[in-house]
Formats: sequence, C-alpha cells, structure tokens
Amino acid sequence: MKKRNLLLITLLIFVLLHGTTIAQKVAIDDLKTFGSIGKELTILTKDSETVLMHHQGKGALTHIWFGGDFKGYEQTVIRIYVDGETAPSIDMELFLGHGIGFNDSHAPWTTVKMGKTGSPSGVYNTFRIPFGNEIKVTAQLSSESPDNPNFWWIIRGTENLPVTLGGVQLPDNARLKLHKLENKEFDPLTEFDMCNVKGKGAMFLVTVAAKGLRTPPHKERWKDLSYMESCVRAYFNEGKDTLLLSSGLEDYFLGTYYFNKGRYYTDVAGLTHLDTETNEFSAYRFHDEDPVFFQNGLRLTNRIGEKIGEKVFHDPPRTRYTTYVWLYQW
Repeated sequence: MKKRNLLLITLLIFVLLHGTTIAQKVAIDDLKTFGSIGKELTILTKDSETVLMHHQGKGALTHIWFGGDFKGYEQTVIRIYVDGETAPSIDMELFLGHGIGFNDSHAPWTTVKMGKTGSPSGVYNTFRIPFGNEIKVTAQLSSESPDNPNFWWIIRGTENLPVTLGGVQLPDNARLKLHKLENKEFDPLTEFDMCNVKGKGAMFLVTVAAKGLRTPPHKERWKDLSYMESCVRAYFNEGKDTLLLSSGLEDYFLGTYYFNKGRYYTDVAGLTHLDTETNEFSAYRFHDEDPVFFQNGLRLTNRIGEKIGEKVFHDPPRTRYTTYVWLYQW
C-alpha cells in the first residue's frame, strides 16, 4: 500500500511539474506567424477599399503599422473584417483609432500597445484582434486625399494565438469590436451613451475627442472646460447595477485639474491633444491591466459636466464629442 501511495504521489508530482509544459509544447507547435507589407505602393483611392491583407485560418492579429505623407492621411479609413463579415467589426479613422483626436501630429510618442513615431505617420498598434476562420484588412482614402499616394504598411499576426486580458485567457469566440459615436453635440448635463451592448465581454480601450462650444467664452475661461467634470459610468445587468469609473472625465484618463500639465503618454492612459483656447482635448484609456468585465450587457456613458444632488459643478458648455469604445465581446 505504501509503495502504491508513493507511486501515485510521484505521478502527481510529475503531472504538476511537466503536464503544463507538455500542453504548452503542443500549443506552441501550432503557432504560425503570418503577415503582409506594402512598400511605397500607390494603390489607395477615395472611391473604394483596397485590401492590404486577407488571411485564412484561426488566430489573432498582433501588429499594425502605417506610413505615408499626404493630405488627409489622418482620416484614412482602416476596416477589419473578421470571419466573413460584410460589415466590419472595426471601422476607424487612422488617427482616432490610435487615440489621436483633432489630427494632432505631435510625435514621437510610444507605448506598448500603440504610438506615433513620425510626422505625420509611423502610427502603430499591437492590439490582439482574434478571428476564427479568416481576417481581412482594408484601407480607403478620405475625401481630402489625392488618389494613389505613396503608402506603406506592416500587418502581422499568429495562427492559434490565444488572447488574454488582465491575466485571463478570453473565450475562443471572443471578438474585438469597435463602437463609435461621431461628432455629436449635447447640451449641458446631458448623459449620453458611448456604447450600449448586450451579452458578455470586457472593455479594452476608450478614446474621447471633445470640444466645448460656448460662444462667446465664459468670463472665467476655465469654466469652458468644465464639461470635463463628468463622471464616467458603466451600467451592468440591463442597467440594474452602476459602477462609477471616475470622479471626473480627465480623472478617467488619469489626468487632473483639466489636464493642467499638458500631454502625457503611458501604457494605461494618455492625453494626445489639448488646446485650452479652443476648449478641446483627446485622450485614451486602456483596460487590459485594469479589466472591466460584464456578464449581462454594458451601457457606458459620459455626461456634459456633472450634477450630484443639487450641486452643478461649475458651468459646462454645450459640447461636441467623438468617442471610440473597443470591447471584447463573446
């Protein structure tokens, strides 16, 4: 009996020490990296999409980079179609898709997940974009651009690569989707949806570009920025549960005092544009290391300023917003 128990203990120790390694080896053997590049090609037009990469298989994109120097480069539209979609999961303007509003050309700045290294280009990201059987990436010029400018790109991914968020491996059917609100104007104290989805998922990235619209300016000019008093709210379980994600809008992006120290770029959040004369800013906030999961729907909201109880925080103006909310959904 003692020998048998010793044998079982030895076997258990072996499995604990080596079982994971064996499983990992099988997975590693299935990983195959693929990619596409374009070097100074003149293939983009305003009237139609140009396919930059189309790959059959299962896996995840891991890297995208774009280069070029032409009018309207910032608004070049990048679309990503997953698993035979007719409408893309991701449909973004190049700069806004990388956290940059108001065509701000400031560079270089870099983080682990995205950045901009040149002027106007060198825009990249390392987002994990999973797919089940195929993925297609296209580009289309904005109406401001001349047809057939020189364009460069690098797109890379790996077959059978799992996607993790906050240390948790996401389900096999998780897909990254972009939810947009573009150039919408709201009155003071209006609470508006940045996204409203059903089902299960997790927040990945939020980008906001906002502009206060008061004319003439307030006598106390700083109050024209007081639309930033907004507390970002997440509503779960069909609105039954509420989580306040910030004590103010600049706080959500880890700023303070209406971003009084100007631009900053970190792996968690950054301020990509600030103009206090025109009352505008753009910023990004990642949630990969600060996960926000939802099990029964998510409604993510912002507000034009803030009112708590009977107290209105300062004097927010009518404000114009563009927001990009990236969610993993399954």
